[in-house]
Amino acid sequence: MGFPAKRSGAAGNKVSAPSSATIHVMRNSLLAAFVLLLSFATSADETFRCGKWIASSAMSVPELTEKCGEPTSRTSKTEDVLARNNNVGLMMKVGETTVETWTYDRGANPAMVVTIVDGHIKSIDRQR
Repeated sequence: MGFPAKRSGAAGNKVSAPSSATIHVMRNSLLAAFVLLLSFATSADETFRCGKWIASSAMSVPELTEKCGEPTSRTSKTEDVLARNNNVGLMMKVGETTVETWTYDRGANPAMVVTIVDGHIKSIDRQR
């Protein structure tokens, strides 16, 4: 499905449809803006104290385990990674990702939930 090559504007002037290069640049700009917004959203993660340490999403999973010990509970699930096939417009499975949820019970304080995706800490949130 493409754009018409030319069409008449309100004053009878010829108006060109966006070129594929323009659409590509616009799409990449939109993707970059989305990634930037997503990075701001992930930077607002909670932190929590483990003894004398502060746990944050900047830590590696082995470092989190070393500093905070094993979580009170953990779950793990494998999810399909989907991408749109531009030739037919349908979603196709292109891989799998593993999402782990670790919960650290902190007694009188709210529990902290650590989300780990493919072995990297993605977020830390207070349990509601």
